[in-house]
Amino acid sequence: MRIVDERIEHYMLELLPQRSEVLREMEAWAAEHRFPIIGPLAGVAIARLATLIDARRVMELGSGFGYSALHVAAALHADARIICTDGDAENARRAREAFARAGVEENITMHVGDALTVFSTVEGMFDMIFCDIDKHEYPDAYRAALPRVRRGGLLIFDNALWSGRMLEGDDSASTRGVVELNRMAFADPACDAMILPLRDGLLVCTKR
Repeated sequence: MRIVDERIEHYMLELLPQRSEVLREMEAWAAEHRFPIIGPLAGVAIARLATLIDARRVMELGSGFGYSALHVAAALHADARIICTDGDAENARRAREAFARAGVEENITMHVGDALTVFSTVEGMFDMIFCDIDKHEYPDAYRAALPRVRRGGLLIFDNALWSGRMLEGDDSASTRGVVELNRMAFADPACDAMILPLRDGLLVCTKR
């Protein structure tokens, strides 16, 4: 199920300013290799959300080869810091190369390993946490991450609408994880939740 009509999506993409050469090359590589990325519209959305709360410390759980992190890094203050995670060393290498080319390598730390395991070893609170790990782990990620978001900060999950699989009878562990995440977030008195229907849906939780 396509969440946004292709014509509307194309219209919104046409409105975006020209993206950097590095981002455009990352998009082309992802398309060629069928590597899932959040895409330009969602990338701009999380970057704008980060600037709205003046984020200075950001954590990414599941960074791939750095596409979303580069969007956020380009929008933040020079003293902002982003901590990234990915389980694949080659993804991490490609991400570090992109960060260096974009001139933001000093602002981003890239860890290789299981995202939630790495997260448990990093101390402190965050202004924003963005999560795009395996979907069956989403409920565990929510429970681990929300307590470490500062008041007024953001916890954001990609794929909150999961191509509508939950409406089509899919009962896979991934779909159950997305469904449980959304239920938890909207029922939790500790946050205000909303879903932005961009691309595959962004769940945005504001810490109360």
